[in-house]
Amino acid sequence: MTDATRSLRWYAGLAVVLFGIGPAVMVTLLVTGGHTPRSVGFLLIGGIPLVLAAVVVAARGMTGTDPEVAARRLHRSMALVAGADVLLLGGNALLRMAAA
Repeated sequence: MTDATRSLRWYAGLAVVLFGIGPAVMVTLLVTGGHTPRSVGFLLIGGIPLVLAAVVVAARGMTGTDPEVAARRLHRSMALVAGADVLLLGGNALLRMAAA
């Protein structure tokens, strides 16, 4: 029997790395390098825990045995990554526009 969530497992893991960890690291480097307003650092307080939660939920979904539960966890992890992106990248853009 073929696992219907096999591709979802791979794509969710890839989404967490590319769209979760990547932007969080980039915004952190912008703040520590002084290339963005210091108030953007406050966005990291909410964004980093969202990305970490997405990593944990994605790992639990990727290693789960029940396809229904695994699919729900993987979808939840992608939603957490989307929320973190909106907070980090959207907040960075808004704060930069307000500072200019």
